[in-house]
Amino acid sequence: MSVPTPAQPAGDADLQAAFAATLVDEWARGGVAHAVVCPGSRSTPLALALAAHPGMEVHVRLDERSAGFTALGIGLASGRPAVVVTTSGTAAAELHPAVVEADLSGVPMLVCTADRPPELRDVGAPQTIDQTHLFGRSPRWFADPGVPDGASRGSWRSLAARAVADATAHPYGPGPVHLNLPFREPLLGDPGRGGGVDGGRSGGGPWQVVAPGIVAPTEGVLSHLVDSAGIRPGVRGLLVAGAGCGSPAAVLALSRALRWPVLADPRSGVRLDEPGVIGAADGILRSGRFASAHVPECIIRLGEPWASKVVNGFVSAVGAGGTNVVLDPYGRWSDPQRTTSTFVRSDPTSFCLDLAGHLLDRHPPDAAADGEGPQARQGEADWWHRWCRAEARAWAAITAELSGGTERSGDGGPLTEPALAYRLFSRVPSEATLVVSSSMPVRDVEAFAAPRSRPPRVLSNRGANGIDGVVSTALGVAIGAPGPVVAFVGDLAFLHDVSALVGSEGSDIPLIVVVADNGGGGIFSFLDPASALDAATFDRLFGTPQSPDVAAVAAGFGWPVDDLDGGADPAGLEEALDRRLAGGGSSVIRVRLPGRSENVAVHHRLNAAIVDAVDAVDAEEPAQQGRGS
Repeated sequence: MSVPTPAQPAGDADLQAAFAATLVDEWARGGVAHAVVCPGSRSTPLALALAAHPGMEVHVRLDERSAGFTALGIGLASGRPAVVVTTSGTAAAELHPAVVEADLSGVPMLVCTADRPPELRDVGAPQTIDQTHLFGRSPRWFADPGVPDGASRGSWRSLAARAVADATAHPYGPGPVHLNLPFREPLLGDPGRGGGVDGGRSGGGPWQVVAPGIVAPTEGVLSHLVDSAGIRPGVRGLLVAGAGCGSPAAVLALSRALRWPVLADPRSGVRLDEPGVIGAADGILRSGRFASAHVPECIIRLGEPWASKVVNGFVSAVGAGGTNVVLDPYGRWSDPQRTTSTFVRSDPTSFCLDLAGHLLDRHPPDAAADGEGPQARQGEADWWHRWCRAEARAWAAITAELSGGTERSGDGGPLTEPALAYRLFSRVPSEATLVVSSSMPVRDVEAFAAPRSRPPRVLSNRGANGIDGVVSTALGVAIGAPGPVVAFVGDLAFLHDVSALVGSEGSDIPLIVVVADNGGGGIFSFLDPASALDAATFDRLFGTPQSPDVAAVAAGFGWPVDDLDGGADPAGLEEALDRRLAGGGSSVIRVRLPGRSENVAVHHRLNAAIVDAVDAVDAEEPAQQGRGS
């Protein structure tokens, strides 16, 4: 007697095709213009719908991890989410690092993982894992709407519209949204036969939107900060600006109203050649003499923290005896040292402009009463000018040290890692975007990128602070940004994300990847294991020099390559960069640098020169103020 085998229910291929086409149409209405698609069977309905829509540009990536970071880069550059699509199984799990980064960095992204239908789950079906809440608490919203059927048709547009709304305007800020979309075989269908794409709003707008309101500070909040927290002129204070600090013009307006200097991270956009902007804070605060004599009474932190431990340690120390204010538009608790005294939930641009106006009304520049008299004004001016003099002396020391004994400003000596950061930031065009890897590149750019009148935009994955997917992120930024993109990465970060090069060779995407090649993980040479372990153990576990040649790897994937010796050909960097920028397309510039131990020595010499210069600030006459005064 034979036992009948239950038949798997057949899917309605045409209805599934109509469902996918409706989602894509609604996403396009919501301003989504890019999709990153990985090859896979179960995701066929969605992949075909994306490829068929005239308003969607599709980018095909072989590796799902690279695809996730490419979508992240598009959102990072444009502020609009890109769709990333994978098939089911471990392909979906490969997106997790990019989803974590999108969450912590507040980058919008639509993550669509195709899945098996319910009857194929938990029965050992191939390429099937538990994808429900696969990314934990990272997504702003998760939905698994089930296999499309006729009864759910009325919810399709709302599903797509909410995904865009929560990715861009969630109360916790922009971030990833995860849609887990099960499909049944057969997977090839005709959306027209499935009922087509209909029901959209007249005029082509999205089905639903969330209008994010600007959270402006109330008059009561402003009065509290001025009267109770001491945020006013005449008080020794600092603004600390990082990525997401708001409009640079607004930050500078508040700086002028308070007469407080701004410690400006390059990612803030405030690393400008303007009075009161302090770009060399990492070096300045290594001077124990200056740091101990210039402890502020108040600090306002706008945007993300610096990467520098020196700067962050100085900022957090103020919380023990002064006022440490952290501003965030979404009320995120950014206080790893637990020393913040006041959190303010407000749009940073509105906050800076409204507080500046409030201060000018309450404390006009010529006021002479209640602490605003000549003595207070003199102390206020001294505070401002001492920081400005320290800034001028620090940059004089940096340029002299990097010039290699020439008379040129930092660009005549051999290429070291600090010199590479200094010269890249000074050379990248103002209309370009500089994507900087975590680890040493972001720290060197923070410490040695001199202020400019019109600096390039600087982006970096600092949510989770990892080197995951840096080249893929830069590729996405180059897709989503209006101008050329230069990525600055180390050799390990480049090799870690080498799959980003697959399928991008010969493309017209304007991306130049500058690889600082020092033969391994340079940052570990600054940490305790470098001195505590024998050389062989340290290299094996931390330094990790790699046998693949970076230039040969890039060329093997079909990318044009410039291979520079930083010691023998220091002028080659600018020539190669200018030529690649003029030529367009994607390319790699590999810069061979001194070894990791020499890099540590270079940093020590450079920081010692800065400290020597800054130590003399209080003995210097105010008339010798230089840049920034």
